[in-house]
Amino acid sequence: MKISRRASIAMLATLAAATLIGCGKKEEPAPAAAPAAAAAPAPKADPLKVAFVYIGPVGDAGWTFAHDNGRKAVEAKFGDKVKTTFVENVPESAADAERVMRQLATDGNKLIFGTTFGYMEAMLKVAKEFPDVKFEHATGFKTADNLAQYDVRTYEGAYLAGVVAGKMSKSGKLGVVASVPIPEVVRNIDAFTMGARSINPKATTRVVWVNKWFDPGKEREAATTLIGQGVDVLMQNTDSAAVVQTAQEKGVYAFGWDSDMTSFGPKAHLAASMINWGVYYTARVQAVLDGSWKTSTTWIGLKEGGIDLGGFNPELPADVKALVEERKKGIADGSAPIWKGPIKDNTGKEQVAKDAVADDGFLHGVKFYVEGVEGKVPG
Repeated sequence: MKISRRASIAMLATLAAATLIGCGKKEEPAPAAAPAAAAAPAPKADPLKVAFVYIGPVGDAGWTFAHDNGRKAVEAKFGDKVKTTFVENVPESAADAERVMRQLATDGNKLIFGTTFGYMEAMLKVAKEFPDVKFEHATGFKTADNLAQYDVRTYEGAYLAGVVAGKMSKSGKLGVVASVPIPEVVRNIDAFTMGARSINPKATTRVVWVNKWFDPGKEREAATTLIGQGVDVLMQNTDSAAVVQTAQEKGVYAFGWDSDMTSFGPKAHLAASMINWGVYYTARVQAVLDGSWKTSTTWIGLKEGGIDLGGFNPELPADVKALVEERKKGIADGSAPIWKGPIKDNTGKEQVAKDAVADDGFLHGVKFYVEGVEGKVPG
């Protein structure tokens, strides 16, 4: 078929247009959307500030040393979630204790531990002034909405020390260098004596009071006095290692108190009643961190791991150590309670009836010497 020139021209024009379209610039794909900015990390929470107020120096080797080990246990467990601080050598006078605790609260500490009986009234007062701060008082008996009370059953360690003393004393004459005549200390003297008399019913205990928690000079003097009276095994309820040192020098036995004091008298040191405050301190810090903290009254002992008799002298006979472990088990599981009657005071008056077991209310109010302790409780 013959194509007219006009039709040919039209076809060429159509082809040219198509070619131009095909040879046009290729359209670029739309750029990908920029990735969304990464979410900023949540700001790190400020550490919980926890403060400890100590009656003595952290290097006393006893009571305050044990509390400071508890503080270190808190740091070890919680790391940068907490920031701890302490003030040592704070007298029990109301003015001093209030000043220190008020300053610690003002500085932003949200949990404050006061570690001696004499701080009780000061802590009650300051707790009222800072209702958003949690306070914890050791060895007292008063609480408030933001003030809890805690203690360790030190009498359990004292009783076990008495069992060892009953086995190791040749004279049956025991001695205690005592601090302040409050129920806590009297209870420990009694428990020590009951432990000794469970082995030797004729054992006796003499007591010299120094009326201070920490005074190495007076503690040494008291120990020397007791040794001069024929005592051959010493226990203490004071905070320094002076009693163990004196026993080492005089050739008699002694027990560490609150911590292992072997290094101060390796030959004299039979064992030590050792407190583990970390058990309680870590639990209470955790309670503040997770919002479950409530006021309470807590008394921990062998059962909870709050106290133990350890640091045994390598020369201590195996049968004595085995007996201690047996007694520990009976105390911890309740099958052999320490304060089970009949228990009489040293005037012959029955204080706990036969087969009865003294409750915690009774124990908190002990103000008498049991049979075997010589003298009278001061005051």
